[in-house]
Amino acid sequence: MKEYHYATQPQEFKPHIFIVAEEAYRNVQGQLEPVNQSLVVSGESGAGKTWTSRCLMKYYATVAASAQAVSSQDAAERIERRVLDSNPLMEAFGNACTLRNNNSSRFGKYIQLQLDRAQLLVGASVQTYLLEKTRVACQPANERNFHIFYQMMKGATDEQRTDWMMPQDQGFVWLPNCEKQIEEDGFLETTEAMAHLGIDAERQRQIFRILAGILHLGNVSFCSSTSESQPCDLDQHSEDFLQRAGELLGVPAEELCRCLRVRTLKAGKQNVLKPCSRAECGVRRDCLAKVVYGQLFEWLVTFINSCICAGQSKWRNFIGVLDVYGFECFQINNLEQLCINYANEKLQQHFVAHYLRAQQEEYVSEGLEWSFVKYQDNQSCLDLLEGSPISVFSLLNEESRLNRASDSTALRGRLEKELGGNDNICWDKFSKVPHFTVAHYAGKVSYQLEGMVEKNKDPVPPELIGLLQKSDNLLLHEIFSDKETEIPNSKGLSRVTVISKFKNSLENLMKLLLTTAPHYTRCIKPNSDCRPLTFKNREVILQLEACGIVETIHISAAGFPIRIPLKSFVQRYGPIGRCSASSRLDADPGAEGANVLQQQVEKLLRVALQHNASRDERRSLVHCGKTKVFLTQPMLDLLEDRRGKVLSRCAFTIQCCWLRHQRRRRLARRQSATLIQAAVRSWLVRKRIRRWNGAASVIQNTWKKWRALLKSLAEAELDDAEDLAADDSPALSAVVRERGSVQLSSCQEPVPVRGWPMGLALASAPSITVSLTATGFQKMISVMTSLNLPSRRGEYKVETNQYKQGLASIRARPRGSVKLHYQRSPLLYADMQPDLKSDVTGFNEILLEKTL
Repeated sequence: MKEYHYATQPQEFKPHIFIVAEEAYRNVQGQLEPVNQSLVVSGESGAGKTWTSRCLMKYYATVAASAQAVSSQDAAERIERRVLDSNPLMEAFGNACTLRNNNSSRFGKYIQLQLDRAQLLVGASVQTYLLEKTRVACQPANERNFHIFYQMMKGATDEQRTDWMMPQDQGFVWLPNCEKQIEEDGFLETTEAMAHLGIDAERQRQIFRILAGILHLGNVSFCSSTSESQPCDLDQHSEDFLQRAGELLGVPAEELCRCLRVRTLKAGKQNVLKPCSRAECGVRRDCLAKVVYGQLFEWLVTFINSCICAGQSKWRNFIGVLDVYGFECFQINNLEQLCINYANEKLQQHFVAHYLRAQQEEYVSEGLEWSFVKYQDNQSCLDLLEGSPISVFSLLNEESRLNRASDSTALRGRLEKELGGNDNICWDKFSKVPHFTVAHYAGKVSYQLEGMVEKNKDPVPPELIGLLQKSDNLLLHEIFSDKETEIPNSKGLSRVTVISKFKNSLENLMKLLLTTAPHYTRCIKPNSDCRPLTFKNREVILQLEACGIVETIHISAAGFPIRIPLKSFVQRYGPIGRCSASSRLDADPGAEGANVLQQQVEKLLRVALQHNASRDERRSLVHCGKTKVFLTQPMLDLLEDRRGKVLSRCAFTIQCCWLRHQRRRRLARRQSATLIQAAVRSWLVRKRIRRWNGAASVIQNTWKKWRALLKSLAEAELDDAEDLAADDSPALSAVVRERGSVQLSSCQEPVPVRGWPMGLALASAPSITVSLTATGFQKMISVMTSLNLPSRRGEYKVETNQYKQGLASIRARPRGSVKLHYQRSPLLYADMQPDLKSDVTGFNEILLEKTL
């Protein structure tokens, strides 16, 4: 789907239904004015119309879903899911397995997919036509009832079966061929679709109980009574089924039995009760089942529309998908097949009138040289069916309105008398069964007259309606609450028939199709046996010839499928020739205005073709008529390509100007921002520097004060000669005093002398006497300790522990308390092991500055 949607030319891809869908979607988006589109899917029964409609709806639900905002995307996903979920639900209640198709549509539907101004899907609506209600109570041979009944039988749980009073081995008369397995027997899919559409569990239970009641009602049979004045008797096994049907439908079983066996007639002002015959009881039973199922189907369609339909203000255009029952021809054909084939005749006539006839007539009126292509027109067949004053439908309606029993033989005689001159109807004179044969566009079909009038009347006994209005089933009561229950007079005539209702609804559909741009899709059935990979040439050719495809190919090959009014053409493709519609275009479109438009169109075409095409080539591509321009697809592609290039150049110029404007604004703003930033930064730097200068001054002053304080403390703690003058020391010899040596007592081992940290005294070891001079000892020990000099004679050894503890000073034993004033000693940064050959300067400055 994405591949076809985003393709520049989808026609270049392989043929697919998505090409038709994308073409309709792009027409709504509008190369010109947006126009509502219709996709008409037609073909024989079993050709694939329902599947094609599914593909179309899924395509639009995918490509037209919003993806711009989360909220809108969620809404689009919800509406997309609801639109798609309406398909399996309606197919379950409206489709059945026939001889020609396992999923045959027994009703027609027209689905409007509603789009907003941005061509996004915002809602949908469904219109239905002529549900085949008779299938509920009467199934043709080897065919089945509606899918929903078989889904209930095969997919229900034990709890649901108990609620519906349907045992596992229970058989029902109205469910033939129940053993046949088909893909559509998916009960879970149907219930999930109901839940997604908003049908809650309780409402589902009410729906399924109604359907189960219909099945039980089908097992009720009657036997003739002994007296005509007495109602018919119930069959031996029918009482139990009647009791179940009444309970499931929510009505009393006794009253239900009475309404089925006795009818009420109105004679004057009195009501007369009349027992029904056995055949009449069966008809009333079938009528009850058909009216209940038909009204339930209509309620379901109304509920679906309420869930998926958007308000009138939310959508602007729509794309319609028409899926109707295909052309049918069985061994026994009755009123249902007549109405179905009549609908196909109307659609074929719409195709003929819109394409085959209207296009050729338009070519001639616009001045094109055109030779008419012959085609098969089915107007005579439509005149036979619905013409005025005498037609098949008018005679059937007239017979249905008479208050008498229908006579099929008399009806055949009247048809033969009134319509014998029409070539489209004939009779088999040797057949004993009353019938008539109609030559449709797709072939001849023979219709039996037996029971056709009764089906056209579609009578609903009022006492049955009144009974259903009293139902305890809330859904059934809601459906029939607004139905009329007036008892008809014995002389009254019924005016509304099945044919008249179907004809009116079909006419409304055709009026709607005429207001849209149609796109036709013909489904071709490859064989009549429903077998895969089997292609019968003869059958396919007959279908192509019958629906006018062959003539369509001839006209399309020789004609111009695209038509654009002159004014719209100039407005759209004017940029190619650098010309625009003049002011006179909006005035009264007279002859002069038309000439101006034609001149502009001719100029545009010359520019587009670049004067390279010859006259014959141009006539094969484009023709300028009196009010429209007729184009082929290659010419339209060429114009769109040229227009796209011109618009691209214009867009590029606009982008350049806009980018230049943006760049200039950005440059001016950047310069302004630079000036502002420079001013702010300079002010911040000046402020920071002033702060730094003040801080530096404070630091310098504090450092100087601390340095001075540290210096004074160091000077106060250094030993000086004056401090030791008052000590009572033994007198030293002149040699010792002169040399500043240490006098030790006699000791066999050398005495270590250590330099202790600042503030500690040099303690003397036992039997060791330390004598020092005021100047010489201090200087000698300090230097020896700092420089790690070896002893002279090995008599004593000088060691230092400043590697571990640090050397601050050496002094005598303190006489009092010692206070240390030490924050960060510069001695820690001194070189404690200098090279012996280097000069001794720059370390232990505080200690040695006065002694060295």
